[in-house]
Amino acid sequence: MPDTARISANIQKILAPGKGILAADESTGTIKKRLDSINVENTEENRIAYRNMLFTTQGYEEFISGVILFDETIDQKDTNGQTFSEMIAASGVVPGIKNDEGKEEHPNFGSQTITRGLKGLGKRLENWTERSSGTLGFTKWRQVVLVEPEPNAAFLDYAMSVMAEQAAWVIDAGYVPICEPEILMDGSHTQDQCASVTERTLSTLYKKFEEQGVDPALTILKTNMVLSGKETKKDTPEEVAGPTVQTFQNSVPASMPGIVFLSGGQSSIQSTENLNACAKVATSAPWVLSFSYGRALQEDALKAWGGNEANFPAGQAALLHRAKMNGLAQKGEYAAEAESKLVAA
Repeated sequence: MPDTARISANIQKILAPGKGILAADESTGTIKKRLDSINVENTEENRIAYRNMLFTTQGYEEFISGVILFDETIDQKDTNGQTFSEMIAASGVVPGIKNDEGKEEHPNFGSQTITRGLKGLGKRLENWTERSSGTLGFTKWRQVVLVEPEPNAAFLDYAMSVMAEQAAWVIDAGYVPICEPEILMDGSHTQDQCASVTERTLSTLYKKFEEQGVDPALTILKTNMVLSGKETKKDTPEEVAGPTVQTFQNSVPASMPGIVFLSGGQSSIQSTENLNACAKVATSAPWVLSFSYGRALQEDALKAWGGNEANFPAGQAALLHRAKMNGLAQKGEYAAEAESKLVAA
């Protein structure tokens, strides 16, 4: 039987008020793009140095409740010889793991891709438990969905069935499954089109949960805000909040405890402003709204660090500031004036 008490306890930690998730689960290829942007070579040594800078930030646990890791990061160690997963857990933050194996084309679904990773998932979960000394508390599975061409019912049925099945495996292993159907903001679609595809996707996901006996109360949803395609227009926070919360009310069961937004290509400030607006609209919602940001939390820290150990304090100050801004936004208490104030002030 799955350890539902442990799962529920980790959900409560992850969804704590004023906190959210730091997504640091970039694959080796994705982190290369990050390091290339600051002219730093993508070596394991540099990846360890960068992640060490992030995870040793003093006080980040005040605003960060969980950290998503990539497979190699579990075994990597800080300068004191402690593994990152153990170090994160020791700070009171819940470490998690990206458990999918990326996307690939499917012969029947055109430009829509399918996420892989079901095969051998049970064994991988056992392996991660052993390698992390049991410190990992959740997993994260991402499935991207294009708005144009509009996904057909067969594609959504298949992709969400896969997502539901992996959630069943994850719960059985005693972890919280964070399910991430991401409706991409790429393209020239309207906000209404995004709302429609998001609602269809989420409704299908929870239908598959019911069919496969997955209890939504033991899961967390990670998904997009309802946005116009980035080639169409930049929506104001007020334009984003209402349609986003309404879409969730139409498609997410009340028993599902929390929704953590992905930033999905939004800028650091934009993702904070939009989260804040959504929090203000969703005051009576049955689920918690929070954040699970990667680039939107890391970008300023990455630039400030620049691959130089002497810049650790600057990089950590940048991460702490963005984490604090999003912690305020999670409670609907963010104001633009706060951007000019350093966390240490």
